[in-house]
Amino acid sequence: MGLWRGWRPAVAGVAVLVLSGVAPAQRSPATLTALRGLERGQWQLKDTEDGTTRKLCLSDPSTLLQLQHGNTQCSHFVVEDSASAATIHYTCPGHGYGRTTVSVETPRLVRVDTQGVLDGAPFAKELEGRRMGACG
Repeated sequence: MGLWRGWRPAVAGVAVLVLSGVAPAQRSPATLTALRGLERGQWQLKDTEDGTTRKLCLSDPSTLLQLQHGNTQCSHFVVEDSASAATIHYTCPGHGYGRTTVSVETPRLVRVDTQGVLDGAPFAKELEGRRMGACG
């Protein structure tokens, strides 16, 4: 009973935010704390399992959160937002969903763990991202 008494104000505050349409988890991925310090430019993403690489001109760090679904319009739910990591769950109507965690080691080095379903096919990838320089 005493534990509930301590949680009551927090639950009431969340209820007010949700009912007013200002749910804290519905923020734009572009505003996530961990992504703010990432340097823009040419990045190389290396699959830690098979070693394949791909290059990405990163002008918006939130792109790292939805790599498999690309530019598909998706809704995002923020699971974690700290100085060193950002996790979102996203849903793309008609195309699937995903959950991605970007762990920031430095402004030029990240780890991306992403999994979900894309057009009916499951995916799971662990990538290392490194800034290589300016976009060409």
